[in-house]
Parts: sequence; C-alpha cells; structure tokens
Amino acid sequence: MKKREKIFKIFLATVLLMIAGYIGLYACARMTPKLSINSANSFFLYDKDNNLYEGNHTNEWVKLKDISPHLIQATLAIEDKNFYRHKGFDYARILKAIYINFTNGKILQGASTISQQYAKNLFLDFDKNFKRKIDEAWLTLRLEMHYSKDEILEGYLNSINYGGIFGIENASHYYFNKNAKDLTLAEATILAGIPKDPSYYSPISNLKNAKKRQTLILDVMLENKMISKKEYHQAKTTELTFHQGEENENGKMLMYYQDAVLKELKHIKSIPTSFLETGGLKIYTNLDKEAQKNMETSIEKNLNKNEALQVASVMMNPKNGKIFALTGGRDYSKSQFNRATNAKRQVGSTMKPFLYYAALENGFTPSTTFTSEKTTFMFSENKTYSPTNYEENYPNKEISMAAAITYSDNIYAVKTHLFLGEKTLVDTAKRIGIQTPIDELPSSPLGTKEINIIDMMSGYATFANGGEKVEPYLIRKVTDIDGNVLYKHKEKEENVLNKSLVYVLNEMLSNAYAKEFIDYNYPTCINLAAKLTKKYAIKTGTTNTDHLIFGYNQDVLMGMWTGYDDNSETDLMDGSNMKLAWADSVESYLKDKDTKWYDMPNNVVGVLIDPISGKPATAETKKKKMLYYIKGTEPSNDEPDLDALVPTIKNDE
Repeated sequence: MKKREKIFKIFLATVLLMIAGYIGLYACARMTPKLSINSANSFFLYDKDNNLYEGNHTNEWVKLKDISPHLIQATLAIEDKNFYRHKGFDYARILKAIYINFTNGKILQGASTISQQYAKNLFLDFDKNFKRKIDEAWLTLRLEMHYSKDEILEGYLNSINYGGIFGIENASHYYFNKNAKDLTLAEATILAGIPKDPSYYSPISNLKNAKKRQTLILDVMLENKMISKKEYHQAKTTELTFHQGEENENGKMLMYYQDAVLKELKHIKSIPTSFLETGGLKIYTNLDKEAQKNMETSIEKNLNKNEALQVASVMMNPKNGKIFALTGGRDYSKSQFNRATNAKRQVGSTMKPFLYYAALENGFTPSTTFTSEKTTFMFSENKTYSPTNYEENYPNKEISMAAAITYSDNIYAVKTHLFLGEKTLVDTAKRIGIQTPIDELPSSPLGTKEINIIDMMSGYATFANGGEKVEPYLIRKVTDIDGNVLYKHKEKEENVLNKSLVYVLNEMLSNAYAKEFIDYNYPTCINLAAKLTKKYAIKTGTTNTDHLIFGYNQDVLMGMWTGYDDNSETDLMDGSNMKLAWADSVESYLKDKDTKWYDMPNNVVGVLIDPISGKPATAETKKKKMLYYIKGTEPSNDEPDLDALVPTIKNDE
C-alpha cells in the first residue's frame, strides 16, 4: 500500500511540475518584447548595379480579410485543423504522430502547427539540429503570446513558399492571374497543397500530383463540414487553366540564381541566422541581368526541342571570382532543384587539363608524343584497364599532346596519367582549387569522379586567371534593413601555378575549334568555329549520361552541363546543342566589350609545327600550326619515345 502511495505521489509531483513548467514558459514568453514580424521574413536582392531585382518581400502583403475564405479553410484543413484551439503546439497530434511513426518504423506523419511553421520561416535555413528546434519552439511561444491567431495566420500566408513564389497574393497572380481574395474553391485547394513539397505538388510541373493532393484537401474539408458535397464535386471536377506567371524580364531561370545566393548566405558566419535580429536583409549580388537573360535565351534557343533535358550553367569573371549569371535548371516553376549548386555529375574529359598542366610542370611540351591505339593497361594482381577513344577512333601512331587535347584522346591521357603517377593528378587538382577529392585510379583523368560544376569552375578559373586561384562568389555585401553592413566580401587571390606554363596550356586549349587539326579526327568544338569571334580556351567532356563544356579567356569563364536527372543516356546532339548554347552565351556577353587574349610571357616562344606529329614544320608539311613552348624546350625531329617508359601496358592484337 505504501509503495502504491509513493508511486502516486511521484506521478502527481511530476504532473504538477510539468504544469508549472508549462505555465512558466508561456509566462516568460509573455514577458519578452513583442516581435516585429511583418518585415522580419524579408530579403531584398540587388544586382551588380545596385538595382533591386527580386526578393521574397512584397508590397502586396494582404490582410487576412483580403484572402479567399476557401484558401484559409483549405490551409487550416490540411495543415493545422486545431489552429484556433491550441497555443502553438498540438500535443494530441504530436502523440499521434509519434505513435504512427514508431509503429511503422519510419516517419509517415508530422505534427508541426502553422505557428511552428511560421516560426521556422523566420530563420535563414531549416537545419534540423537540436538548437534550431529549441529556438523555433521558443519563437513559437513568443508568437502565440504576442499575436492573435488571425495575425499569425496572416503572416504565415504572406510568407510561405508556393513553388518559388512567396506569399499567397503573389502565388494567386502567378498561377491564376487574380487577387487572393478572388480564388475559387478549386483554385484555393490547388494552392493550399503546394507548400507541402513545392516541386512535387507544383500544378505546372506535376499536375497529377497536385490534383491528388487537392483531392485529399477536399476530402478533409468535406469530412470537417467546411464544404458541401456539391461544392466538393464541383471543385474536384473543375478543369483549371494556369497562368504560370507571365514571362517577365527575369525569365524562368533567375530564381536559381536567388537560390544559390541564399545558399551562400547561410554559410556567412557574420549573418544572424534569424531574420528577427535584422528586420530583414539587403543582399547585394554580382548578378548581371543582361548576361543572365542572354544565357537563358541561348539555352532555350538551342535546347528547347527536348524539355526533359536539364542544364546547369555558370558565368564568372575569372579575375575576381564574381558569378554574374547562373541557372540550375530549365524552368524553376517546374523544378526547384538547383543543379548548379547541389548536383554532382561525372565531369568526363573536362578533367584532362588539370592532368596536362601537371605534365607541363614535369617536362612535357605540346610536342610530347604517345602512341594512341587500342590499349589494355596491366597492373598488379592481374588487374587490367581498357579505356577507349570516342567511337573507337584511333590514329594507331604517335600523336602530340596538342593533338591529344584537341581530340580529347583517352589513350594519351591515361598513358600520361600513369607516366606521371596517379597521385600527381590528385595533388594538382587540389592545388588548382578542386575541393572534391580525386581518387588515385587509372580512370581519373577521364572524369569518372562526380564533381559539382561550381567546384570545377574554381579549377578552370585558375587557368583563366593566369595561375592565380580565386574564390567563386555571388554576394558582394549584406546589410540589415537600415543599411548597417553585416558582411562585405574580401576577394582572395593566390598564385598557385606557373604563369608561363598556364599560357602554353591555354594556347593548346584554344585549338578546340582550330581547322588546322582536321585530320584523322576532328577537334571537339569544330562546330563552333563559325560562331566564335573571340579567342577562347575550351575543353569539353562527354560520358554516356553527361555533357560538359568549360571555356574562357581573361574576361569571362563559362561552364555548362546538360543531361537527365534520372541519369538516362544522352545522345550526340545533346552535347552539340549544349556547345552552341555556350557559344551564343559568351559571344552575347562579350559582344560590345573590348577584350583580348593573354599577353605572351617573355620566356615563351611560338614555333610553326606539324600539329599531329608535334614535329617542326617544313616546306613539305601539309598542315601547320603555331604552338607555344617555354624557351629551350622547342621540339626537334628526334623526340624521346615515352611509350617505352610506361612498362605496364600491352597492345591488343
């Protein structure tokens, strides 16, 4: 009996303590200063000329009375039906979610209230660490103690993400070209379903998914007697026409730039993680709206025939690292996944320039030869590796490094890689600016490693900047809403490469569209020769599923990838069209700009060469090309046979 009494007393004390703690927390929240939320969850983005171009803040903030009752009821039904009855947390719903998730062994149901979701939206990022959860919970209490339910719901509806469109008024205009107060039940239930997963439930990109969620919302509304059966069937069967947002000057891809900006913002330590501490942010970026628009136009013009084919594209000033144009996909309204910042793909032969720079450092010249023929490489423990050239095209003779780069010859690349030692490429890529670790494998120079496009841009920027490594960035400066500077980017430049060797490499890469190399094979970018009015160093890469191109001079560096999200195989035309899109973009950007090629260093000399053999040209030489060398390394007619120095290979008979 005494034991039972003791247990009861402990239980009672625990309950009383929980009640006291519950009351205490709400009392403390009541005593804190009132939060200013109407301007808190806002940011303003400025371009390179300090002109405002985008942001989730809008002058079209609407009062709750100016929002369709259908939208309000649909949101409450699917997100938080007990919103007007709880004090920030729906404890019964939390317990139910815990039970369902525990019994099923996976997360099937959440329990966040609208107040909690709004509190979450007042932070720059949604990291799910313990401290962030505590901060969000405390902020939820403060919202509930200082604002009415109508005020919280109004703030939530004016700030939530409807597929890259923030706020219900903006979403109403974007999808249906009308004010939020005029939304029908059918329209409202479509919009109310989007925030759950903006990409998956977008009616533009996934109408089937959007309609399925609309039906779920209508079911819940009918069950809760918010609508009649007649209204239910009418809304469910109404065929909607989507306005899709008029194609304004920003185009369909600018939101990817904004996404990239916000991702960079999250990593700036001097920026408070909560908008409440700044009252909103003013973000000054490197965006060149004309370059962005021209890039988007070039992509649509050249890739438009196949809408499933995706793209990532970045334009940058290699002198300072400023990213001034970027897209992470074809259409933000259809897919918010940013392939420029978040995707990693095999980079193919665009890895080779890092190898060939290392070769130049180790005594190679543009005239250094290897025999390119069908080859199996033998290693210890009877392991073999049998790379192939594109379309099994082999000259079956010695070719120069200049030719190997121009044709993107795989056999030459692997021989060079093994001759130098597999660690050489690993170390060189890291030194040049590639953050993704490269594996010490025979196949590494063929780009089998998956790397992000901006990571690759870092490496190519070092070549484009004459050996000076720079850091790619989008944000110049950030201030609070009153103009107080919270962050200012400091450009960093570090000399990591020999400027003369970089010049030699850049000259070789500029042969990617040179007609002098038309022989047993074609230069990889010969289809661009008629389009290019400026001189560029270019390298392409191709795998079964990916096409890439990086090209530059001292005024612009542009990288582009194209492929399918599901890793479906691409075809030859996909790569060809991507090159055309790249060419149109860089030519448009440099059209009215005074640009020139790199100045030749004093210790570099140009020599007229037979480009395939790498030997000095004579009167009988049919094709001649000026190649560049460090003085004293110019070729003779008696070059060493390096094939004999790679002992682990055999030729297939």
